[in-house]
Amino acid sequence: MTGPIHIKARKEDIASRVIVAGDPARVEQLASMLEDVKLVNKNRGIIIYSGKYKGIPISIAMHGIGAPFASLVLEELIMLGAKVVIRLGSCGAMVKGLRIGDVVIPTSAAYYPGGFFYQYLRECVCMAAAPHFEVLKALVEEANKHGLKYVIGPVISSDAFYAEDPEFIEKWSSRGIVAVEMECAALFMLGTMRNIKTGALLIVSDSPVEKTGFASAEELRPYVERAGRAVLEAIIKVEV
Repeated sequence: MTGPIHIKARKEDIASRVIVAGDPARVEQLASMLEDVKLVNKNRGIIIYSGKYKGIPISIAMHGIGAPFASLVLEELIMLGAKVVIRLGSCGAMVKGLRIGDVVIPTSAAYYPGGFFYQYLRECVCMAAAPHFEVLKALVEEANKHGLKYVIGPVISSDAFYAEDPEFIEKWSSRGIVAVEMECAALFMLGTMRNIKTGALLIVSDSPVEKTGFASAEELRPYVERAGRAVLEAIIKVEV
């Protein structure tokens, strides 16, 4: 394939450092933190803004929900020159003590083989899905500087949001998994396969083990503001 099909942007429109998020409201909020920002794509609902943070070019892109959508966006961002991609996402906490607005920084992501993963790996194996160490280190350092309450640990990337029942939570938390989300495994796996640097910082939006309810995008805004600043600071530290 010579170029992207779904993202109608030019190579010069996309920065080498990209922050991705599933929620368009979060993309809009992050874009508002940039200088000289402009909308560079809205085709297929894939909202992408590009601008500068402290003089360094940054793009903010929506990756949608789930591995297929996220991988499509990631593959096309790579075609357009992305070298560092950090997901600022949300997650469900699977350990006690985490509240809405707290942060999870994944060290790896478990997943169910098959479907998306089988099509990429072409055999029923579980490839190691982990962030790039330089990105992980930068995220932890900035989380500390910004006073974020966070935990570091493995997450599970689930394909079926409404299939996550109490048995699912109990099973995966007993295996040491600290949170559930839907895209990190695909992001980390493709990052390794395509030789780009990836990482993630996840904001807790609900907690099945604490019965917190589910926070809306509007309720998460103050937490996104703080976490977003930390991610912006982290991504400009990573070499491209």
